[in-house]
Amino acid sequence: MIKNTEEHVLPSTIEDCQNKISPGLFLHYSLIPAVLITGVLSFLQRRAQRLAIDQRLPFLNGRFGIVVPLDTIGSLSNRWSYGFAFGAVSSTVLLLFSERYIPFTVPPWARAIVYLIGALEVGLAYFPFFACLSTPFRMPGAILGILYSTAWIVITVWDTATCPHGEVLGRYQKIISQWPCILSLVFLLGRFIYILVKDLRIRLQLEPQDLEELIGQHQTNHVKRLLSRTSEQSKRFRWFQTRVYEWDPFFKFPNRIIGTAIISLIGLYTMTLADYSLSDVVFDRLEEWKNTLKEVVTSCNQTQALGYMIPEIEEFIDVARKSWLATTIFASLNSVAYTFHILACYRKHLKRLWRGQKGFIPERFHNPKSAVSVASIARYSGWQIAFTLWGYLIVHFIYFLFALLFVYLLVLPIQHGQALAMLSNLGLILLTIGMVVCLVILQVVLVQIFFLQDKLSPTDKQKPLALNNRKAFHCFNYFFFFYNVVMGISTCIVRLLFSIVTGTWLVSRIDRTIMQRGYEHLDAGYSTWIGMIFADHYHNNPVMVCFCQLLVSSATEKHNATTYSSFHNTQSASPLNNQARRRWALFYTLLKNPPLILRRKRHLSITSSSPLQTETQVRAWVMASRTQNQQSAPRAIPEIIVTAEEDC
Repeated sequence: MIKNTEEHVLPSTIEDCQNKISPGLFLHYSLIPAVLITGVLSFLQRRAQRLAIDQRLPFLNGRFGIVVPLDTIGSLSNRWSYGFAFGAVSSTVLLLFSERYIPFTVPPWARAIVYLIGALEVGLAYFPFFACLSTPFRMPGAILGILYSTAWIVITVWDTATCPHGEVLGRYQKIISQWPCILSLVFLLGRFIYILVKDLRIRLQLEPQDLEELIGQHQTNHVKRLLSRTSEQSKRFRWFQTRVYEWDPFFKFPNRIIGTAIISLIGLYTMTLADYSLSDVVFDRLEEWKNTLKEVVTSCNQTQALGYMIPEIEEFIDVARKSWLATTIFASLNSVAYTFHILACYRKHLKRLWRGQKGFIPERFHNPKSAVSVASIARYSGWQIAFTLWGYLIVHFIYFLFALLFVYLLVLPIQHGQALAMLSNLGLILLTIGMVVCLVILQVVLVQIFFLQDKLSPTDKQKPLALNNRKAFHCFNYFFFFYNVVMGISTCIVRLLFSIVTGTWLVSRIDRTIMQRGYEHLDAGYSTWIGMIFADHYHNNPVMVCFCQLLVSSATEKHNATTYSSFHNTQSASPLNNQARRRWALFYTLLKNPPLILRRKRHLSITSSSPLQTETQVRAWVMASRTQNQQSAPRAIPEIIVTAEEDC
């Protein structure tokens, strides 16, 4: 809370601090070293394809390649380092939402262009952090990263130490708001030092060099788990794993998802502090207006009508202040829970797509366009952060309205000694609602007892959908027609209220549409989510990546094989043994998968009318039926059992 004594001290001090260097001013000057660092890393990077300029300038030798800041699709290394790099950017990203980022007046139509230029400037200023982490030249990248992160740490700490106060949070505003950014910068500095030390140890041959492969260890373990004999249903999970979150060691979130979650959490932290402080200032201003109005009422004898309003205004300000503070806590916890819940839903949805399950997705989204899916990867992070921050404000306001209704309908009548009147009114409301619900249930019970035929089998759970006593049902339908018209009006209003409350409550849930069925395409956030998980599914499916790794390894072994391999101690197999091994592998594959017999090249070339094709089909189906019978036996090959998961 901003004290009155600080209000006279802060303005002059803030004016003095504006003359010193700040991170905002350093952001503009940091473009120079950012361009230089990017140029150095680009010079070290060689292009895969030679261009015409290489023939004119042969000394380039394919240099000045494209510097990639981070792989947002396939790379899973340095995930937390990229996450803290996003945390270092968070304070500047939040600055883009404010009006202070535009130092000059621009027309409304040009604001979008100015924000685009500002976003490009922020991206270029923080580009060296990501480029130094992702560059394959570890030592130059680590040295440049140490220098650049040290400069940012010095400027940020200097600005926080010399000018810690602000207009919103008071004397320690920058310390409270900037510590996540400083912590992220310190982590990045430590990470660059670790990369430098590790590269030196590799150069001195004190430790082996890490080999980069297409498939990660967690993806290998995931494929092994699919092929294992143990069933996941036999495992015993604790209460936290079954009710809250089930940890999967064979699944890793990409750096894009981790960075989005970190920026969302830091943004929620900053916005919660600003929300609380600004609301405190607003309620203090309302107190001043109330005191001024009270003085006017006291000085004037002809304002008795306003005099009766003073206690009600005081009561409203007190209730609103406490309600806003309480709902701030609940809205913050709700947004934080949503941030972690979206991570869990991302894993659930992706694992369902790996199994081939698309039932949780609307039918029109089962085959999204390729361009839309790739563009969704670029849109998702920014949209998710904006949805989270705006969702916090919207949910906070809804919670505040419900808190005011709760206080004025239940709490204040009890404090004013009107508990009996409140209980009587509440009883009438609940009785009316109960009667409506009972009549709805009564219709269902009457239909169940009198107007449905008996069960076809005693083991059936419910009666069949077949009418009985048709004449009585027509009379029943006629008399309840007029009542259902009246009840439909109230049901329509309740339906509208539920839709508004649910839609506003789930506005930050980008993984779930707030539109009705058939109109999901109007929800741009949900379309972005579907396109993103499909792009990740096609690029990071563990089975597909494992298959590609086997192909690459096989091609590499064949390429590295030499004519002198026969002089090794291990004797190579003869061509006859290799052919026999391939034939046994083919026989075993066709024995376990008889329908593949019909897909072989020799059978596809034969017309379907030939007797040989008919005989082959009969044999294939006989083998398939035998294989299915063997698989149903207790000692059959284990199948992958998919456990049903709840919807997010």
